[in-house]
Amino acid sequence: MKLYQVLIDPNALIDIQKATDWYNEQLPGLGSRFQSQVVAQINLLSKSHKLYILRYKKVRCMLIRKFPYLVHFTVDANRGVIEVFAVFHTSRSPKIWLKRKSSRK
Repeated sequence: MKLYQVLIDPNALIDIQKATDWYNEQLPGLGSRFQSQVVAQINLLSKSHKLYILRYKKVRCMLIRKFPYLVHFTVDANRGVIEVFAVFHTSRSPKIWLKRKSSRK
């Protein structure tokens, strides 16, 4: 089984940090639990990315366990790279990352 390299866009890191801060404001330590869960699941993408269906053209989404957040990522099989480019609350519109994605090209 081929392992893929997982790259996390700086904007996705900002998304994670903002959510972590918000959760910590709600309940001390909850943000740390959120962040640990996100990191653990992102780390599994290198070998389990095929478990997640295509949601928007080439974009796959992974639901974070116990938290209402989706990790948005693409897979480049030719390069063996998975790029995480957004981590958004499930109630947010995907149009946000469409703008972000177009600004990266």
